[in-house]
Amino acid sequence: MIIPVILSGGSGTRLWPLSREAYPKQFLALFGDRSLFQATLDRLRGVSDCGPPMLVCNEQHRFLVAEQLRVLGVTDATILLEPMGRNTAPATACAAFSALSRDPDALLLVLPSDHLIRDVAALHQALAAGRQAAEQGRLVTFGIVPTRPETGFGYIRRGRLLHEWSATTDEVPQQALFTVSAFVEKPDRETAQTYLDSDEYYWNSGMFLFRADRFLQELQRLAPMVWSACLQAVAQAKTAFDFIFLDAAAFAASPSDSIDYSIMEKTTDSVVIPLQAGWNDVGTWSALWEEGNQDEAGNVLLGDVMTKDVIRSFIHSESRLVVAIGMADHIIVETSDAVLVAHRTQVQDVKTLVNRLQVLGRDEVVSHRHVYRPWGSYECVDHAPRFQVKRIIVNPGAKLSLQRHHHRAEHWVVVKGTARVTKGEETFLLSEDQSTYIPLGVIHRLENPGRIPLELIEVQSGSYLGEDDIVRLEDHYGRAE
Repeated sequence: MIIPVILSGGSGTRLWPLSREAYPKQFLALFGDRSLFQATLDRLRGVSDCGPPMLVCNEQHRFLVAEQLRVLGVTDATILLEPMGRNTAPATACAAFSALSRDPDALLLVLPSDHLIRDVAALHQALAAGRQAAEQGRLVTFGIVPTRPETGFGYIRRGRLLHEWSATTDEVPQQALFTVSAFVEKPDRETAQTYLDSDEYYWNSGMFLFRADRFLQELQRLAPMVWSACLQAVAQAKTAFDFIFLDAAAFAASPSDSIDYSIMEKTTDSVVIPLQAGWNDVGTWSALWEEGNQDEAGNVLLGDVMTKDVIRSFIHSESRLVVAIGMADHIIVETSDAVLVAHRTQVQDVKTLVNRLQVLGRDEVVSHRHVYRPWGSYECVDHAPRFQVKRIIVNPGAKLSLQRHHHRAEHWVVVKGTARVTKGEETFLLSEDQSTYIPLGVIHRLENPGRIPLELIEVQSGSYLGEDDIVRLEDHYGRAE
């Protein structure tokens, strides 16, 4: 049986300010109504003998993953939680150990959660072509047939054609299987052009198909520190609320390495299948411009946007009117707390600026003003040194933790729906236009007993207003101290 392993631990920094650490690009609906993560799961429909998916994600994203699975109606997924990022080799190793505990013959289909694939049928054909090789012990990767001299991707150089897996013709078929001659780092433009002209190089997609036991055998041989750390991380994992929490100390001991570096560049059993499936890693704003619905001027305009004499540009407005005049080949991305303006040829440098923001400790790197929680969401409307105003939405039937604060008091005003409030020894209901005051240090809880979302305005006041000033005494989502 094929077990899809969806790797969802990335932060998508090159798509800042839309992508943030707390809500990265894989969970954004960049094309249509579904996120890239949901689209990755959707394209598995129709894959022969495909079992329930296994998700590997960061602990802080676990409720995002669970909610997006719920929307898809996926109820049988396994969710492995990484206590910290350690790249793709440890993530896949933990998935392989977990899969083998249930199926000794498990085939792992390893997929990034944040890629775009337009031609799903072509992907399925490539998977079918690689399955026999994987079952016989090969480590299969899928190389994207390049369409331009791209400097932002790594490359795979193919070796000899394995005739036992495909027919010999003058034109190499999509389902051909080749040995891997080399993995190549991101080239400069001149080198990338030579790769394109040679027809021997493919973009490295980061997608793999192999037996779980063969992957672990090669990992133990070639990267024993990763193998041993992940073995312990899975063996000592704890399960709670349908999540598998990998052991933090063991997982932290693993080197932070990719599958390519740990295994694929060193093994003699790696093979590559050329794939033409409308693939894009959606890694930069220029990639979104390429894949977007361009108007007659070559512009992709999203949100409340007005232009004059603008061509070949991507403009995204999230919270206000954006007006652009006399521009060409630019990216403008507006959110409620940040605006990005860049030339389309320099969008790779966004990551550099995000790193600078991280060094400065800026909140704009971590989260949007609109922050999602397992019970709903909140948005900061205004703040100053000793007060903060939030708009809070609580989903029907959801409730916040039973908690108290050491440094702040809160005033709640219900503007829509009905709230059930616990305050000290009291429990009571509030309707629209009603309010209550929660003094500093008083135990409290907010619930939505109704069938429509509960909306309220919260005014916080005190000497410290950080999100870490919460002492959770009881929590429906397993977050209590």
